[in-house]
Amino acid sequence: MSLTVPEVFPASLSEIIPDSLPETMLAAVLYGQEDVRIEQVPVPHAGPGELIVRVSAALTCGTDLKVFRRGYHAKMIHPPALFGHELAGVVAEVGEGVTNFAVGDRVMPINSAPCGECYFCKRAQENLCEDLLFNNGAYAEYFRISARIVAKNTMLVPPHVSLEHAALTEPLACALHGFQDSNPRPGDTVAVIGGGPLGLMIMHVASLAGCKVIAVVKHDAQAAIARALGAAHIVQTTIAEDAVSAVRDLTPDKRGVDIAIEAVALPETWEQAVEMVRNGGLVNFFGGPETGTKVQFDTNRLHYGDLTLKATFHHTPAICRDAFELIAGGKFKAGLFITGHAPLSELNGAFAQLLNRGSQGNQIKTAILPASGLEPAAGKVEALP
Repeated sequence: MSLTVPEVFPASLSEIIPDSLPETMLAAVLYGQEDVRIEQVPVPHAGPGELIVRVSAALTCGTDLKVFRRGYHAKMIHPPALFGHELAGVVAEVGEGVTNFAVGDRVMPINSAPCGECYFCKRAQENLCEDLLFNNGAYAEYFRISARIVAKNTMLVPPHVSLEHAALTEPLACALHGFQDSNPRPGDTVAVIGGGPLGLMIMHVASLAGCKVIAVVKHDAQAAIARALGAAHIVQTTIAEDAVSAVRDLTPDKRGVDIAIEAVALPETWEQAVEMVRNGGLVNFFGGPETGTKVQFDTNRLHYGDLTLKATFHHTPAICRDAFELIAGGKFKAGLFITGHAPLSELNGAFAQLLNRGSQGNQIKTAILPASGLEPAAGKVEALP
C-alpha cells in the first residue's frame, strides 16, 4: 500500500481550498468492532470560535487501532461516529470570533483541551482535567476543530515543516510528558521497554536529552529503528528474566538503570521495569494495561530499594508546544515514524497491515491522505540507515 506524495505545492490556494465548501465529504465512520465504512457524510461548518480544516494527513495510532478492534472508546467514541485524532491540514472556514487563524493557514490541532477551571487544572495537572474535551474525526476530508481546542491547543505550522510531520505532535507530547515526568538528568541511563511508536519516541527524546538509552524490544525492525533514533544499547529478547539480566549487565556493577520506562502495557513488563532499576531509581509505568489488570511486586525491593514508582497519562498544552517545537526545530527525526501512505479509501487495509506486519515492528504509522495531492511532505520519507 503506497501513495505518491508530491514534493511541490499546488499552484494556488484555490487548488487547496475551494471558494465554497462542498455539501458532503468522504469520511471513515466507525460502526462497531472492526467495522469501519468510508461514507459520504455532511461537511461540517464552523460555529463561533471554531475552525474547519481540510485534512492533509491523518496518522494511524495505537489508540485508533484499539478503537478499531474493540469498536468503541469509553471516554471518546461511541459508534456510529467519525474517528481519528492525529492530523494537520489547511484552514477552510473560520468561525465567528476567531482572530488568530485565517483561511489558508496550515494548522495542527491537538486532540484535546482542558477546561482550565477544575480542581486539577488549577493545580497545573491539566492532563487530569475533569472536563477534558476530545476531538475526533480526523479520517475525513474535512474536520471541525472545537472552540476550546482552537483557543488552547491549535498551532500554526511553519512553511518548512510538512503537515504529516506536524501531525506527530500529539503522540510526541505524550512521550515527552512521560520522559519529563521521570525527572531525568543528562547522563542518566534510561531503559525503555517497548518498541511501539510511543516507546520509540521516548527513546528518541531521551537520547536527544543526553541520556544513555537501553532499548528493550522484540523484533529486528524495532531494534534497527531504535538504533537510528539514538539508543546506545539494544536488548532483544522475549524472556523476562533474560531481559532484566541483560539490562543490568549494561550498567556499572550490574546495579541497574537510573530510570526504567515501561511502554508495553502488560503486567509482566511492569514487573520487569521494577527489577531493572537501581536502588534509588525511578520506574515510570507509561503503558496503561486494561482495567482490572493486577501486578505483583516484591515489597522488600520497593521499600529497601527506595524506589520511586509513578505513571504518566496524556499531556498538557505546554507540553504539546514543547513537542511541536521539537519537530519544527528539526532535531526530532519525524520521517522515521511514518512508514507508509494511503488514501482514505484504504484505511481498513492500513489497519489490517498494522495488525499483521505491525506485529513484527516494521510498521509504525501510516499517513492517511484524504485528498491526494493536497499537501506535500517537506522532502521524502526518511529511510533507515
